[in-house]
Formats: sequence, C-alpha cells, structure tokens
Amino acid sequence: MLTNWFTAPPAAPKSPADEARSDSSEEDAQLVDSEQGNVLYHIISHLRPGADLSRVVLPTFILEPRSMLERITNFMSHPEMLLPIPEIDDPVERFVAVVKFYLSGWHIRPTGVKKPLNPILGEIFTCYWDLLDNKRAYYISEQTSHHPPKSSYFYMAPDYNIRVDGTLKPRSKFLGNSAASMMEGVAFLTLLNRGKDPTKGERYLLTQPNMYARGILFGKMKYELGDQSIVRCPELDLVAEIDFKVKGWVSGVYNAIGGSIKVESTGEVLYELSGLWSDKMVITNVATGKEEMFFDARKSKPTPPTVRPIEDQEERESQRLWQKVVEAVHDRDHEAATDEKTLIEDRQREEAAVRAADGVEWSPRLFRRVRGGPGGSEEGEEDLEWIINTHINYEAGPAAIAEQIMAIHPIVTGQKPDPTNSIPPHTPSTSNHEKQEGSNGQAAASSASSQEVGAEDLRVMSV
Repeated sequence: MLTNWFTAPPAAPKSPADEARSDSSEEDAQLVDSEQGNVLYHIISHLRPGADLSRVVLPTFILEPRSMLERITNFMSHPEMLLPIPEIDDPVERFVAVVKFYLSGWHIRPTGVKKPLNPILGEIFTCYWDLLDNKRAYYISEQTSHHPPKSSYFYMAPDYNIRVDGTLKPRSKFLGNSAASMMEGVAFLTLLNRGKDPTKGERYLLTQPNMYARGILFGKMKYELGDQSIVRCPELDLVAEIDFKVKGWVSGVYNAIGGSIKVESTGEVLYELSGLWSDKMVITNVATGKEEMFFDARKSKPTPPTVRPIEDQEERESQRLWQKVVEAVHDRDHEAATDEKTLIEDRQREEAAVRAADGVEWSPRLFRRVRGGPGGSEEGEEDLEWIINTHINYEAGPAAIAEQIMAIHPIVTGQKPDPTNSIPPHTPSTSNHEKQEGSNGQAAASSASSQEVGAEDLRVMSV
C-alpha cells in the first residue's frame, strides 16, 4: 500500500482520487541479469551526463519489438473515447472530452522498460480500425528524418469528422543512472464539423510528456513519464496543463498526474485532474467541488489496429522491414536480433553515402512541407514541418474521402503496392546513372512515370 504525508484516518471513506493511487510499478520495472547489465554498463561508461543517445546502438534486449511508427498508434487505440467528441455541442464539455481521449492512451505499453525500434529514413507504416456500422479509421506514417529523428503521421475517421496530423521528434539524453527521451513535436486534432472556419475546423494542439528509463546502471530498470504536456484550443480559449509526475527519492508514487483545465485568457481554473495515468484518473469540478472518475485504465480495453499481411507490404514498410529482428527478439535470440538490426542500419548508411555521392537531397514520399506562415494554407501548423501530401476534399462525403486516403498508400487488407511508384524520381550523376540502369532496369521507367507527381515527392534512390 502506498501512502503519502497526509494519510486519511483508516475509518474515513476513500474518494475516487484516493482509490486511484494504486501502485502498478511492477509492470513498468525490469530486472536486468548480470550479462545484460555488463553490456549496458560497457555502453554507458563511455558517455557523460547530458550526452545525445540518438546515435548510440542499444542492446536488443531492451527493444520493444515494433517500430516507433507503429507505437504511435497507441494514441488512437481508444476510439470509444475519440469518436463521439465531434457531436458534443457544449464547447467546454467537448474540450474536456478531448483531454480525456488524450490521457487514455498512455497506459498502453509493454511490460518493463522497452524502447521501440528507430525507424529508418523513408520507412512507412499504415493501418486501420474497423469501427461500428462498417465504418473505418485510417493511419499513415513515414519517417521523414533520421538525424534528427522525425516521425510524421496522419489519422482520419471520415464518418466522424476527425483528423489528426502529427510529427514526433524524440531526442534522447543520458542522465547518469537514467536515460531520457525528450518527446518533442506536436499533434493537431481537428474536428471538421466544428469551428468558425468550416474549411479548417476546430483545432486542438497536443504535446507529449517525456519518457524516462530509471536504474539503467543499478537497481531495477523502471519506466516513467515526466514533465508537462498541454492540450490547447485557441478558438475555445481553453487549455489543459497536465503534469506527469516522476517519483521522488523519498516520497511520491509512480505514474501520478496532476493538472488543470482553464480559460487561457483569464487563468480561471474550471477543472483539476489527478490520479495515475496507468490506473484511475479523477476530474474535479472546481466550482462545485464534485469529483468524478475520468478514466479507468484497468477497465478500458484498447482496440489495436489491423495491418495488411506482411507478404503484401513493400520492403520499407515497418513490419516487413523489421520482421527478422522482431522474430529474434520474441525468441530471445539477441545475437540474431543484433545481426539483423545491424544489416538494416548498415544498408541505411550505404544509401546515405550513395545519395551524397549523387548530390541527391532526400525528401519524404507521402508527406510534404507545411505551407505555413502568414496567409499560408496551414498557418499555425508550422511545428509539424511535414503534412500528408494529399488534398482531402471534405465535401466529397465519407466514402469518397476514404478512397482519397487509400489512394495515398495501401492501407487496408487486399491493397497491394503499386510497383510503378516504388522507385521515386531521382537524378543521379552520369557514372552512377549507368550503374543504376545496369542493376535495375525499372528505375528509369519508374522515374519518368513519376515526374508528374510533383516536387514534394520522395527523391531518394532505392539501393
């Protein structure tokens, strides 16, 4: 039983906030055996506090067997929280529902301390959710930068007037007995049937807490979320400031949150948030003092997405790309996992060298630069950097919108890659052009047929 400095008398009834403070720390802890500890210590002993870990090759026994592009879908895995939001008429209730949805995905995580696989440049992951009444939601993501890492993603539920655009920019640091992943980047949740401007909808800006791995040199390895994140809707003049609290050396509990929902212009607090992101969270109406259960992670079952079969995927789609690594991790064959992972990373370095020799600047295949700045069509979304490279016609209706989305890249079961678009436009040097034509006769034809796609499309050669 966890306690704090202000323990209520035993006979006093527990409030929902008190009930929320249970300890789920064992799920987030991992014992490291002596051999694994030696490997970690060897790597870490060469680092100084504050060092950037983005270029450090970590041992496979701490890897989560899926790519970061796939892990992002945790955010969308409670559709029952998300889909009803556009139909809520009261703006404050609608904002509170967005905050509830935002908090609902953090409890989805592997046991122990696991880091997802770093996507390679140009890696793609797509999936979809089957919803009620034969409706669907779609997700498309691409690794739009490798150093520094940037994962761009797009989600849409056409029948529910919901769209999400995001770019995640994790930045890793070594902190002594801890490692931190600073989760920079933003997401924009747009309700297309709301807002003063029907062409833009009602837009919510979301940021993420940072992630910490504690005890990497001694003690149990422990996963924590920490620091402040926000949910903000400028049009409604509402903001939620959410503190993910790390456990102190002497007091505190694991996985605690606190925060408030307030009117941004005046600072008036409307609601307070408390509890555990891994268990029960409570919302308190400041005006009335009434507490309510906000979200109960123990009773909420995530809805995982459906992914096309691996045999139907392109070579650079996440599950096919990392298939052998994932199989080895599941088999606890860390030597094989390391070998397979090294092959992928070496190939990525070789591709970068070829692009440098050819003078080719890489740009994403499915995403384009945000058209921000004063008067730009995506003004206010500059922090995304990249956005899906397709104009979605919202007036076309849900069925037509779904067709537009599925035309971007194969998403649903039965869709297969279009081989004519597998090798993007590329203008190599003369000597390398001869080599490429000899090794892959498709390249020239594919490049010619793709020239009409536009300057924002991918310009990286496929080695």
